[in-house]
Amino acid sequence: MSSSLVRSHLRRLCTAAAAAATTKLAGKLSISKTKNKLKHEHDPDVAVQIYKSFTSSNNLSTSHASLRYAQESTVRRLAKFHRFSDIECFLESHKSDPQIKQEPFLSSLIRCYGLAGMLTNAHKLFDEMSELGTPRTSLSFNALLNACISSKLSERVPEYFKEIQAKYGVSPDKFSYGILIKAYCEMGSLEMAVEKLREMEEKGIDVTPIACTTILHGLYKKQRNDEAEKFWNEVMKKNGSFADVGAYNVRLMHIHEGDMEMVEALIEEMLDAGVKPDAISYNYLISCYCKKGMMDEAKKVYDALGSKRCTPNTAIFKTLLFYLCKQGRYATGYKVFKTSVKLHKIPDIDTLKCLVEGLAKDGRKVEVKAMTRTLNKKLSPSLLKDWGKFVEDLGFAPMKPKEFDSGAKEAAARP
Repeated sequence: MSSSLVRSHLRRLCTAAAAAATTKLAGKLSISKTKNKLKHEHDPDVAVQIYKSFTSSNNLSTSHASLRYAQESTVRRLAKFHRFSDIECFLESHKSDPQIKQEPFLSSLIRCYGLAGMLTNAHKLFDEMSELGTPRTSLSFNALLNACISSKLSERVPEYFKEIQAKYGVSPDKFSYGILIKAYCEMGSLEMAVEKLREMEEKGIDVTPIACTTILHGLYKKQRNDEAEKFWNEVMKKNGSFADVGAYNVRLMHIHEGDMEMVEALIEEMLDAGVKPDAISYNYLISCYCKKGMMDEAKKVYDALGSKRCTPNTAIFKTLLFYLCKQGRYATGYKVFKTSVKLHKIPDIDTLKCLVEGLAKDGRKVEVKAMTRTLNKKLSPSLLKDWGKFVEDLGFAPMKPKEFDSGAKEAAARP
């Protein structure tokens, strides 16, 4: 496709809605503002417009990471609506950018194709690197391998691992091997994953903690718990740096629905080993207490997070709110909800509906109204109508048009 046709097609990407958004986007868009706008924008055409405004008003040669984030966010929006020809036009248009000769820039395009499940395009772009004048190293090689994983085609990773080395002479690094190990684990070939770990050691390539954690997760996932524990003791604990918070969280994930004492013991083991549990770790503990009906204990863990300098994540708020509602503790749930708002970690709408229903059932009209006002400002425009209907069905006054429009505008313009 010629560059003029690409530019013409890109212009057609921006619909009337996107054109209307152009006025709002006038002026320079900072990196942080662009990230926030893309995070909350669900219309793919408006996302493309945001991206264009960002790229036209920033020096992108000094910010590959920010450009990559903006590209990936835009491609995700387009992919959600299955607009694959638009994705191709959007990414191919970047070939005319002088930065295409820089490997990090081109590698981000390969990754974007992977996010859209367009592996053939990713491979084609990798093959075109010589004619585009772009050096080819493990960086772009790893981008192609990651594109296989993102495209749910893990079986291609071992094929490309051999093919690319033979065809282009690219040497795999520790990250390449990590992706290969992940692919074998996803394929259920755990023996091959372990074999590649040994191969790394034989070739003098640094074995990474994440490669070992991936194998550990694979063993637990296949319910090969004895082998997982053996791998933990013989490989991961032997090298202290491998037994990090991520590895411990894998162990917690696979035992948190079982023996509660094992979960408590594992958290203690982390602390004794000098590994600081994070929000994910504590969510497993809170979840374990909740499932056993021990809400007071779960709440104590949650209340103590501040003193441990650990900020609760969205999963913690979701878990706690769900089980508090299940036990009819709506007043406590409302307090937890207010904290989630303050920390910008509001859980999913289904959990929120449970809380509102409970508050309404308890006759807590003040809390319901306050919660509704808050969510009118915080929910995305796509959820506001559903939320308004839900509140109305509960017997509360329907959302006034002005109130809805105000909430939608605030959500759309949120910085």
